[in-house]
Amino acid sequence: MTQEQLITLPKIELHCHLDGSLSREFIEKRLGRKVLQEELSVSDDCTSLAEYLEKFTLPGQCIMDEKGLEEAGYDVLRSMSRENVCYAEIRFAPLLSVTEEMNCKKVIEALLKGLERGKDDFGVEFGVITCAMRYHSEEENSKMIMTAREYLGFGVCAADLAGAEASYPMTEFMNLFHNTHKIGMPFTIHAGECGNAQNIADAVSAGAGRIGHGIAMRGNKELQQELAARKIGIEMCPISNLQTKAVQSTAEYPLREFLDAGLRVTINTDNRTVSNTTLTKELEFVQKQYGIRDEEVLLLMKNAVDAAFAVEAVKERLYRSITAKYKR
Repeated sequence: MTQEQLITLPKIELHCHLDGSLSREFIEKRLGRKVLQEELSVSDDCTSLAEYLEKFTLPGQCIMDEKGLEEAGYDVLRSMSRENVCYAEIRFAPLLSVTEEMNCKKVIEALLKGLERGKDDFGVEFGVITCAMRYHSEEENSKMIMTAREYLGFGVCAADLAGAEASYPMTEFMNLFHNTHKIGMPFTIHAGECGNAQNIADAVSAGAGRIGHGIAMRGNKELQQELAARKIGIEMCPISNLQTKAVQSTAEYPLREFLDAGLRVTINTDNRTVSNTTLTKELEFVQKQYGIRDEEVLLLMKNAVDAAFAVEAVKERLYRSITAKYKR
């Protein structure tokens, strides 16, 4: 597909972090000063995850009150609408915005308010994924997920686990997510990004409906077959993974391997601003690097609809909007 065709293609984004995807205009407005793009985005020669994570400092400062969160939700949907994203699942860690003046409920409600305005103005449907952080205690994460569960079906669509995977393996969170599953809260898990394939297997065992990144199962045919059979969504973020050195080269990135294995692969941005990317740019990249054909672009979008934590009525609308050429 040409760039113009990719831009106009109705697209679905399932793995997008709020703080890493806020526009420079929004951040400048919130901080009250000019901000250089280099303060917010890594270059193509980013050397490490540590360098990548430095770019989250300024946007994090902008979502520490209700107005900031509301405007942030509106801002990210506005950005997505410019490239015809029609459905997005926005993830964020509520506990990172909690203050003495703003508890977890107020944090979630403020973001939802901005996203609802964005949906009304830009026509982008959304769901919010609330992230538990690996370095928070089980008690803190459990309380946050219980709070988020109150908004399930009212803007919130799922939970997640994010943070330093290599330092905090999935085995430490099995109880948390077994309980999350028991209360009827769907979830995805960051697994196999910088850890090992066992984290992926454990996440699925705990009940994860999707896996964030999942690249550690490269070459693991048995695990790939299991996830394909269970129709687990794989949220791949190619440009981000190359920037953070989750893989060392484009040749090591297992997109083609995963597609050929029948995995439910989706393509996502991860952090639009930090990675200086869009979903259109990601699709252009995988077309060029991995020979993704037009019908496979449509398959990636269909996979995203299938894997989305959305109600069936929304999924049906998304199917119809993507393309008349694709047959379910």
